[in-house]
Amino acid sequence: MRKLLLSLLLLSCGPQAMAWGPQGHQTVAELADRQLRPAARAEVARLLAGEPSPSLAGVADWADEVRAGDSGAKRTSQWHFVKFEADCGYVPARDCPGGDCVIAAINRNFLALADRARPDGERRDALKFLVHFVGDVHQPLHASPMEDKGGNEFQISYEGEGSNLHQAWDRLILQHGARSPRDYADALDRRPPLAADPTRQSDRPAVDWAVESCRLVADAGIYPASHVITNDYLNAHRPLAEQRLRQAGSRLADMLNFALAPTPR
Repeated sequence: MRKLLLSLLLLSCGPQAMAWGPQGHQTVAELADRQLRPAARAEVARLLAGEPSPSLAGVADWADEVRAGDSGAKRTSQWHFVKFEADCGYVPARDCPGGDCVIAAINRNFLALADRARPDGERRDALKFLVHFVGDVHQPLHASPMEDKGGNEFQISYEGEGSNLHQAWDRLILQHGARSPRDYADALDRRPPLAADPTRQSDRPAVDWAVESCRLVADAGIYPASHVITNDYLNAHRPLAEQRLRQAGSRLADMLNFALAPTPR
């Protein structure tokens, strides 16, 4: 009990958890890479040629690394989430002041990536941010209407260890029965196709994706009845988490294809 209380105290005082964790973000990137048009894949390879791991999966965690560093922590920390009111309606001046939220970050980096007049270094960073932020916005607790910092202040215990609900969704749900991101993407690719995407024709897709997440937090039973969770909770919610990974991968691919290999009108 003493160990549990200490863990809870440390978590409640610590920094905001990072979305999906490396496994989730890299799985989204793996799924997206498989859906790129040849021209988009070639431009991704060109922009990432100087990276230590020059692939979408290889840069999927970069935005979290930037946020953790001294130079980027304050500047980019708000770009990973959006805080909604209870009705999940999006009012930019209220919910994204100064463009400091995940919705505006997705839009801003998409425009930078698509603009071939911009320097390659700027477009490369925009690509790296975009890969990460599209994953972020599909983690439901990154677009939450709750007053607990996206579940970071909702403390839980799992197998006798203290944690919080955000960490459960970032890591525990996906890591239970863990596999590599590539193997996870292989398994998800074998599933039946996703349903038709109502956001595909939207003129504000990032808003729609965030609103989806907000409504899942409100309606999908994400908050457990008890602060002690078991494998039953993780198993019950894994299908939803995996659906969000698949949607994120498909939508990221669409966004990259549109930015880097637009089809003729």
